[in-house]
Amino acid sequence: MKTDVVIIGAGPGGTVCAQTLLKHNINCIIIEKDEFPRYHIGESLTGGVGELLKEFGLHREMTKAKFPIKYGVKVYGEAENTFWVPVKKRNPDGTLVDANTWQVSRDKFDLILLNEARERGAKLINGKALQILKSGDKLAGVQVEISDGSVIEINCKYVVDASGINTFCSQQGLTSKKNRGNYCNQIAVYSQLNGALFDDGKEIGNTLLFHKNKNHWAWFIPIDDQRVSVGIVSPSSYIKSKNESIDEFFQREIKEIHPELYKRLKTAKIIEDVRKCSNYSYEIDKYHGNGFLCIGDAHRFIDPVFSFGVHFSVHEAKLAANAIAEHSHNNKKFNDTMFNEYQTTCDLGMNAVQSLIDAFWNNPLGFAYCVHVKYKEDIINLFAGRVYDEVPSPGLIALRKINDKYTRKAETLNN
Repeated sequence: MKTDVVIIGAGPGGTVCAQTLLKHNINCIIIEKDEFPRYHIGESLTGGVGELLKEFGLHREMTKAKFPIKYGVKVYGEAENTFWVPVKKRNPDGTLVDANTWQVSRDKFDLILLNEARERGAKLINGKALQILKSGDKLAGVQVEISDGSVIEINCKYVVDASGINTFCSQQGLTSKKNRGNYCNQIAVYSQLNGALFDDGKEIGNTLLFHKNKNHWAWFIPIDDQRVSVGIVSPSSYIKSKNESIDEFFQREIKEIHPELYKRLKTAKIIEDVRKCSNYSYEIDKYHGNGFLCIGDAHRFIDPVFSFGVHFSVHEAKLAANAIAEHSHNNKKFNDTMFNEYQTTCDLGMNAVQSLIDAFWNNPLGFAYCVHVKYKEDIINLFAGRVYDEVPSPGLIALRKINDKYTRKAETLNN
């Protein structure tokens, strides 16, 4: 079997990459080991993802699915540290205007994107990618175990790793080593509930975050008119100290982490297994090479607090597809640095969001001042995912100063 590009993973990143490649008349095959629809978290979409979905003509499908409309994010901390960040889009003249995006049930959302990719010409193979095939030092294809247990080989010129936390190319030894991120010592415990008390009017579909202590917080994300996704994130040492089952931990934390969360969930019923994931923060320094590149969680995951997982997957998917098209259509040489520019752009975005999240945890009051008073538009842009500018905005510079000050203080205390 032969194609131009093999995409490993049929999540949002893999399917947006496929759709973009097909716009460039580049054939692709998606490899996916799971049957769809499947359960997944990461239900809140940034304004930037909303804009991309509209660009791809998918807004009608999103409306048909009746996903909740998201107008912004409200963060509840202490009384003086509760703030609101609206979803806004930027007009061609540079002005910001009110906009919206969606909250999604990932089983439906991922299937919408996969079906769209297949309708536009992508081929799907249900199977597990086993290993990269090479011809000398050049990538030659992928070996895949398909659903009946047999093994096939797919010859291709390029591989896009959209495997998420499975980090396929890293497991294959193609990338540099996987390093722990800043938030690797945390555990997320989460489930879905029915019967929650939703906010009124336009606020019904907004993301709510509840901040207790550093790295200890909860999310509340409506995913349809009945269900809400709720997660508790805390340091792993805190969870261990409680000596509880994850079900006990989850139910107690709902009551204790913040009164505004408990008010909304007092009579709600858990309708899914309570699940957990740990050590989810990681990064890979070099995640492209001779014929391959990684997108989204396949190379880095920072922290879920501001819901950038899907954002990076789909935007890097588009960047990756464009980089492959530019390389292919111009008959450029294959070598280990062929996608350097792609990684440089991705790192700009990831590093900007890292600074945003670090500042929130390092100095919540200083962060809130930037949001409320000094750099409103810049922070709105960051939350929307407009994070790929080579020159950092004044707001981003201010956040980085907050982080530098925190680091110097911590070093002084440690010395």
